[in-house]
Amino acid sequence: MLDVAVIEEPAAAEAALDPMRSRVLAALAEPGSAAMLAVRLGLPRQKVNYHLKELERHGLVELAEERRKGNVTERVYRATAASYVISPSALAAVSPDPARSPDQLSARWLLALGARLVQEVGVLLGGAAREGQRVATFGIDAEVRFASAADRAAFADELAQAVAALVGRYHDESAPGGRRSRVVVGLHQIPASTPGAPGNTAGPRSPAGQADPYDPAAGQDDRP
Repeated sequence: MLDVAVIEEPAAAEAALDPMRSRVLAALAEPGSAAMLAVRLGLPRQKVNYHLKELERHGLVELAEERRKGNVTERVYRATAASYVISPSALAAVSPDPARSPDQLSARWLLALGARLVQEVGVLLGGAAREGQRVATFGIDAEVRFASAADRAAFADELAQAVAALVGRYHDESAPGGRRSRVVVGLHQIPASTPGAPGNTAGPRSPAGQADPYDPAAGQDDRP
């Protein structure tokens, strides 16, 4: 079972988002047959079996084993991944395009960058899986608590300069056989509902108790 799988096909996304099939998929974190899932979910076995077939058809569940019980063969299924991410390619006609309106201070542009990240890495994972290879990636996850909006702006400026310097140092447009890679760095406030930020339900505030000038709730634009 994969840790994370990317759903790229619209029909598979629709199947995963169906409330009943989503419950079945979650229950298959541990392998089970239609009869076992019916007990876990409190549903008729026939209904569970129908949803299992649909999920299997879209590659979201797979046959784990077959057990012979008397004259009956019990089919045991498992989810193909512990969790799933739906790629923007599943909504290709309306998927976000970061090139449409680039703005480093726009939260919506940051979402577009994240969507492209999911889409491109999903394609890489799919191709690597078919070839039996691994994908060369690198990620950084860090948290920083700013004392003020000014500090946050200064941090963003220094980060942009540091990334630009690194890209300038290592980018080689003329290198024979060079491999193009994408660097995405994002900075956003952690939502109040995120673990580790208990009780922070009033939105971002400045030390003086005034609304953060970049807070969308303060009547500004979507800047982070």
